[in-house]
Amino acid sequence: MADRIVVVDGERESCQRVRRCLEQAGYDVLTFSARFGIEELLVAQPSLILISAVLPNGSGLAVCKQIRRHGRLGSTPILILTAGTGEDQSCAALEAGADSCLAKPFSSRELLAWVKSALRRCVRSFPVEASDILIDHSAMKLSVRGTEVVTTTLEFRLIDYFARHRGRALTRDVLLDAVWGETQFVTPRSVDACIRRLREKIEPDVNTPSYLKTVRGIGYRFDAVVVWPNPQKDCNCPACAPSHARVAETKSLARFAGQG
Repeated sequence: MADRIVVVDGERESCQRVRRCLEQAGYDVLTFSARFGIEELLVAQPSLILISAVLPNGSGLAVCKQIRRHGRLGSTPILILTAGTGEDQSCAALEAGADSCLAKPFSSRELLAWVKSALRRCVRSFPVEASDILIDHSAMKLSVRGTEVVTTTLEFRLIDYFARHRGRALTRDVLLDAVWGETQFVTPRSVDACIRRLREKIEPDVNTPSYLKTVRGIGYRFDAVVVWPNPQKDCNCPACAPSHARVAETKSLARFAGQG
């Protein structure tokens, strides 16, 4: 079955051009001008989402943030389509949780190259024996190289979020928003402190991290191979879906598009 790609762009001509390009390459494509709900994405189950940075009724970056907060959609690769190539736009896209951004106008070759690259980077299934880390939601247990490691609930949430976004550079603000949610009195330094504790528990050599790596100027990237035994499709444990991440699951994303 072909990978399904959702395209969100208020410019009809641009949206149709992207659709034709992707369909000719063999992908299954759904397009939205802007007004759609999270429930429609859940039904679509996209492998990849393309979102214009500017939408008729608000900000595509705000929509990106809402998708990243969602427990079952949060790990879906997202490409932001921008109107320019400025550094500010690239940084804003990354801070919103996008994997990358592509400036309009772009060629079909550029678009397909990014799409293929993003789909290759998606989290794949690995056999337990090939994994570095095992995350067991049902028992709230974390095992590293065959040894159980004791974590706090917050540390468990953080490593699970990293694992579901394996290979992606995540900013401190994105991590705060996704893991800490609306908890008061936390700052980007709270992320650094929690990561420092996690490194002490999971890294073979804490002085030279091989799992939780620092990405200079952006934040952190998680490169360990992780498996989830006995996965729960609709798991509501704290690690899978923090309560703030499930708020407004069935509300329209368009409602949030105007909220920065």
